[in-house]
Amino acid sequence: MAQQSRRAQQVRIIGGKWKGRKLRFQADADLRPTLGRMRETLFNWLRPEIANMRCLDAFAGSGVLGFEALSQGAEHVVMVEQQLTAARSLQKTAAVLNAQAQVTIVQADARSYLQRAAEPFDLVFIDPPFTQPKLLDQVMSLLIERQLLRRYVYAEGPSAEHLAQIMTNLGLSVHKQARSGAATALLARADEAD
Repeated sequence: MAQQSRRAQQVRIIGGKWKGRKLRFQADADLRPTLGRMRETLFNWLRPEIANMRCLDAFAGSGVLGFEALSQGAEHVVMVEQQLTAARSLQKTAAVLNAQAQVTIVQADARSYLQRAAEPFDLVFIDPPFTQPKLLDQVMSLLIERQLLRRYVYAEGPSAEHLAQIMTNLGLSVHKQARSGAATALLARADEAD
């Protein structure tokens, strides 16, 4: 029990109805929650349009991107998380926030989930472990091939050039870009593609 409590971490929601609430999650080597500054920038970009969006958090981890989206007005978030422990933690967080009706938590690999997903999303968060760079390419390709993106995709990775190339190759237009620490983030739009 003591070992688990040492590994427990928390991240704070930065805006909206749950502003200031702390989300608890278990630390993992590949789990890298989006930094507060990056989330603040992202949701400043999205604030005029996020109301009532249907979202997908393809690598949910701590759940901070999905819960932040709900806090700031999104209608529903599907959170996909491969690790059983993290998926259970997401369930607990949804219960603590009384958000079970707004959240669907799927314990699965993001690629397998996208291969069977039936409805498109207005906003998709793609933030795979940096130690598995091919995941970003594979998930982005599935998202476009299966026509599961209506509007925005937010992606994080270590290389701005790589992210921009993926977006361009898939016919998306880079709408906004930011960098914080080792992460670069791009927000791309499907509806502005050439």
